[in-house]
Amino acid sequence: MSDTKPSSGAVLRPSEIKAADRGGGAKTIPLVSRKVGSTSLLNGITSFEPGAAIPLHKHNCEESVMILEGRAIAEIDGVEHELGPLDTTWLPADVPHRFRNASDTQPMRIFWTYASVDATRTLIATGETRPISAEHAKGAAQ
Repeated sequence: MSDTKPSSGAVLRPSEIKAADRGGGAKTIPLVSRKVGSTSLLNGITSFEPGAAIPLHKHNCEESVMILEGRAIAEIDGVEHELGPLDTTWLPADVPHRFRNASDTQPMRIFWTYASVDATRTLIATGETRPISAEHAKGAAQ
């Protein structure tokens, strides 16, 4: 995919996009971003191996996450919620959260959307903040 912004939209095929390794058994496929011409949102898919989790973090904008496959535990502001396929979360900015695969044998996948192309992730443990687009750029490059 070129860096040229399409004037009439884009069709994105996750099977044709290289996933970015997030570590700890999680891989992300970036979908809608500035690269395809978005000016107001980011989205993508993150796959979790059995038992995998991402660290507790927060964002500078709203986020919504839908479980596509498997069983998840969503920790939102210190409260754990069991989620299954099509269950969806909404998170305001600056609320600490994380997702983990509730299964030790089956994969789990989520579809996430950020309400800003300038979304950032701040790790709670370290306070380190990174732009979401930079984290996922290496996965979009083929």
